[in-house]
Amino acid sequence: MTGAMTGDRLHRSLDALWRMESPRLVARIARMTGDIDTAEELAQDVLIAALQRWPRDGLPDNPAAWLMATAKHRAIDHLRQRALHAGKQAEYAAELQLHGAGMVHDSTDDSADAHADDDIGDDLLRLVFVACHPALPLESRVALTLRLLGGLTTAEIARAFLQPEATVAQRIVRAKRTLAEKRVPFEVPRKAALAERLDAVLEVIYLVFNEGYAASTGEDWMRPALCEEALRLGRVLVGLLPQQAEAAGLLALMELQASRAKARIAADGSPVLLLEQDRARWDRLQIQRGLNALATAQRLGGAQGRYALQAAIAACHARAPRAGDTDWSRIAALYAMLALVQPSPVVELNRAVAVGKSQGPVAALALVDALRDAAQLRDYGLLYAVRGDLLEQLGHRDEACSEFERAASLATNARDRELMQARANACAAP
Repeated sequence: MTGAMTGDRLHRSLDALWRMESPRLVARIARMTGDIDTAEELAQDVLIAALQRWPRDGLPDNPAAWLMATAKHRAIDHLRQRALHAGKQAEYAAELQLHGAGMVHDSTDDSADAHADDDIGDDLLRLVFVACHPALPLESRVALTLRLLGGLTTAEIARAFLQPEATVAQRIVRAKRTLAEKRVPFEVPRKAALAERLDAVLEVIYLVFNEGYAASTGEDWMRPALCEEALRLGRVLVGLLPQQAEAAGLLALMELQASRAKARIAADGSPVLLLEQDRARWDRLQIQRGLNALATAQRLGGAQGRYALQAAIAACHARAPRAGDTDWSRIAALYAMLALVQPSPVVELNRAVAVGKSQGPVAALALVDALRDAAQLRDYGLLYAVRGDLLEQLGHRDEACSEFERAASLATNARDRELMQARANACAAP
């Protein structure tokens, strides 16, 4: 153990660690106990134990290993109590064997049981497949899995879906109730049955990556740990299902987007927008990995898939040595194709941006104005940011200022809010 920590410093450290580790704890406990609600409750017990012990004993040398070891102890105690209450001590031993509990140790090396009983071999991805059960509607599967295993709050999930927080909260509660009432077995499907859950699993990984790439809340513009976890899951998934074009398309998209991570944030933490980034800081090796994954998706017949189309858009940026070399006409055409595959006002808004770059702000403004009545975009700050940018290009500075101020008022991320307010101030300046 390290030395004792002050309360504020401890809580900051534990909060950051909990964001990264709680999905793994829930995944492992759920695997051992076979119950989602129990896994959540026991994971919270682990958090409480850390809050009680760490201020007194100091931060462990390996905090993540401490949390995991404590989670396993809690799960085994729960299984023991469950067996004793049922008067079935022999079944307790068999259940521990089944769920790979075995000896509890203080190491994070779980290789001995990581590949047990299924074709997946990764605890977190395993539980994503379990939670994405076909007994639930697709949106409920995704919302439940993001809440349990994606490390996202209900508010963050609601923003990802562009829906009220209360709606998403009810959806998660109903999903848990449905799984309990139908007594859905908490088991991993074999490889032959994974395909029926794949769409939901891909969407979960996609939304986790998006939250990491452009954080919807907080003080930081990015949450790199979420990007890294989504990328890791995407790579494992492609290795598991190498003939699935959509999985390759999603991996391509994440690799290409993540290649720009170091150039997206200035030294002071402020955002650096795409056209202003130093492209020498883009990770060329990661770009090549993304292009290779995109070629795989296309070879497998997935060129028109929702993720492959977005990856093709990202590839247009990756292939342009300078911002001025970007093929915006091609990007606009790809967004038009994406709108057919995945109709969405957000896709149309992005298409308008590309049209603005290729055909000018007048053409783009007409497309943006057509989206102003879309219910999903009523409180979507990016709509007003795009409109403000187009108005500024046309010289309508007062109107642009109002749009940027509206975007700032809707921003739930501090860096987004600062960026929009700075643009509003620039438009208001003489």
